[in-house]
Amino acid sequence: MESADGVARTLPSIGRLSRGPPFGRAHGRFGLSPSGRLLPPAPRSQENADPQKTAFLLRKQWTLYSVTPLYRFSNAHLRDYARLLSAFIAAEKQKGLAVEVGVELAIKVAVSSLPDLKGSDQDQAAILVQLSSRSPASPKNSEEKLIWSGWFCCVSGDDLSENVAEDFTCLPLFLANGAECYTSIVGSWFQKTFDCCFRRLAISPLNLSWMAAMWTGCKVDKTTSAMELVFSVPCLPQPLDISYAIHPEDAKALWDTVQKTPGEITQEEVDVFMDCLYSHFHRHFKIHLSATKLVKVSTAIASAHCDGIIKFLQSQYLTGVLMLLTELAISQIQ
Repeated sequence: MESADGVARTLPSIGRLSRGPPFGRAHGRFGLSPSGRLLPPAPRSQENADPQKTAFLLRKQWTLYSVTPLYRFSNAHLRDYARLLSAFIAAEKQKGLAVEVGVELAIKVAVSSLPDLKGSDQDQAAILVQLSSRSPASPKNSEEKLIWSGWFCCVSGDDLSENVAEDFTCLPLFLANGAECYTSIVGSWFQKTFDCCFRRLAISPLNLSWMAAMWTGCKVDKTTSAMELVFSVPCLPQPLDISYAIHPEDAKALWDTVQKTPGEITQEEVDVFMDCLYSHFHRHFKIHLSATKLVKVSTAIASAHCDGIIKFLQSQYLTGVLMLLTELAISQIQ
């Protein structure tokens, strides 16, 4: 993150996002306009994509960051970036430390492209960074262990891409899985090398409610998992969360009665959907959920936490969810 004096800082532990857009971009920014919004169709780039190539992204917990455009980044130099990042990690890990011989793990860096993760032809291909390790005492032919993964992407980020200079690459969304120390080191190298800034990307209760409504309306082949909403109760001496589980068929039936135009969602419909769920809960437990804070949404499509934690569960909706997250990242940058 960049300070007021222009000095690049390492990744902060957390940041807050007050509001942002939902799934599509058809009718202006969410939270700023009450207009209806169209659910995005499946991107053409996904029609012939091999889901196995992105299957490793599913069912992992990813921490979200927004990233300003990268200066003079080139897909032609990914191997060079891996080599330079590897040297940077080695230097950082030994800086000021007395490392016992044979204990420190050797870190291998791989930087590659994920061309399937695009929403339009204008989007940059996603960039995957992986750190793997093998103990010096292990045999040379032993398998390396993946210890950290991170990836940059831009799905339907035309709003940002069209407004930056030619020397900049727009990959506004960064997702990390693994120890925070590696996230900080990798982020620091990218910030120093490409003059960009990372910032933790939080998800507001407003956007979580949109996720609950939109993901409830998505069709999946088979699902037995309930839709779950988690609420945090404020102003208590000890933290207290309320978990509210709804059968997926019941949630879908409710949404079908609320949604007026198939394929389009408005703020009013989201509010009615959530109010119906709140009323049902109050009828049974005499608790007003409207007085609490929505902190997590879990569906068959994905799960999302307000602290900026996401888990993808369905490959066919991966780019759709990434489109939403890309817009949140762009709104934080702008």
